[in-house]
Amino acid sequence: MPTHRNPANRAEASHGDQVGGLSIHIRLSPAPTIMFAMNASHPQDTTRRSSALLTDKYELTMLDAAIKDGTADRQVSFEVFARRLPGQRRYGVVAGTDRVLRTVRDFVFTDEQLEYLDFLSDETIDYLRNYRFSGHIDGYSEGELYFPYSPILTARGTFAECVVLETVILSIMNADSAVATAAARMVTAAEGRPLMEMGSRRTHEYAAVTATRAAYLAGFSSTSNLEAAYRYNIPSAGTAAHAWTLAHTTSEGAHEDEAFRTQIDALGIGTTLLVDTYDIAAGVRTAIDVAGTDLGGIRIDSGELGVLARQVRDQLDTLGATNTKIVVSSDLDEFAIAALRSEPVDAYGVGTSVVTGSGHPTAEMVYKLVEVDGLPVAKRSSHKISHGGTKRAYRAVRESGTAVEEVITHFDDEAPKLYNGLHARPLTVALMRDGEITGNLPSLEACRKYLSQALITLPWEGLALSADEPAISTRFVGF
Repeated sequence: MPTHRNPANRAEASHGDQVGGLSIHIRLSPAPTIMFAMNASHPQDTTRRSSALLTDKYELTMLDAAIKDGTADRQVSFEVFARRLPGQRRYGVVAGTDRVLRTVRDFVFTDEQLEYLDFLSDETIDYLRNYRFSGHIDGYSEGELYFPYSPILTARGTFAECVVLETVILSIMNADSAVATAAARMVTAAEGRPLMEMGSRRTHEYAAVTATRAAYLAGFSSTSNLEAAYRYNIPSAGTAAHAWTLAHTTSEGAHEDEAFRTQIDALGIGTTLLVDTYDIAAGVRTAIDVAGTDLGGIRIDSGELGVLARQVRDQLDTLGATNTKIVVSSDLDEFAIAALRSEPVDAYGVGTSVVTGSGHPTAEMVYKLVEVDGLPVAKRSSHKISHGGTKRAYRAVRESGTAVEEVITHFDDEAPKLYNGLHARPLTVALMRDGEITGNLPSLEACRKYLSQALITLPWEGLALSADEPAISTRFVGF
């Protein structure tokens, strides 16, 4: 593969691979960070933009009132949790933690931003001018499974410094966790066959980048989104769209063979040819006529995918292209992928469903005050109850590693004593101390591997796609 150069003119090696006939490109050197409030994961970033206005107005009006009445300095705990799992799914996947911590670190106000906040008192403006989160954050590792009322993330500090973080924390964790949960279900349904994320055109341009990260965390193999590949070192994949085939039309008619030939000339024999622009059977025949039997793959993007996959597989085998892979796309979700398990499909391209959380674009997480100056506080509204007090979480597991239940204790309590040979695995870890990110945060690749192992610990019914109760229950001890 050729050597590419990034905007800083640094040469970086890349290499190619094939996943389901799709051309995969993996960047081997860290990519430079594109400055935006989303905050990429590269530690060399020293010129970050402020994330402070990624919030709601009422966060700052509450701060203003708190400074005036003395509430601002009270020591509090805020907790991120979900009262239920969207769509009655069996589990949720924690995603976005790394991005949350970097955004909290970058939550500082510029002079230009402060000038805009003219609805605040001078005292509050002075406070914000010097604002920097100096508290502690604990929570679940990224890639961990969660269940209703799991204390996914807890922020401790003064009321003033914690309350203003609600919106930005939830906006990240709700979106990323929704995508990761949906993507994990798709990975389970695919049963080891590669999945490519290709939903950039179906969501906000920067949401596409973070959705790709969440999907990759959950086990997707690659992405079509180059910004995500560049920013997070995710394998990129892609060949050509229908426009490429259609562009090879003259007054004499369509020239599908010429489109295929020039694509192969550009990308090599291992490329994937899109064969459904006109007639699929004719497209397959033309593809093999042009490429020969060593063609990497063909992609089907329309029609009854299961039926077509069988027909195309028979046709390819008859033509001698027994190693040519079949890639399918077209409005796939976890249910459609599961329905294709028995079909001769080698890889999937998933777009809209993965970037929108497969019908549930939010994880329904909330950020609630649970402790004030050591006193537990809780909301009692109908269907919106919370449990007061700062918490620590454990997962009760059998000797085999199978998860049995989520056990929640007070933060400073000892690990719960379990019976019947169960082991209490700690879930709550230190993420930020005194406003600084702890030095032991796992990489995206490590979180990806962790999640793949965590899914194995679920009871077998926990991996079912049907709506039902959570795979394990949550029990509070000492509350």
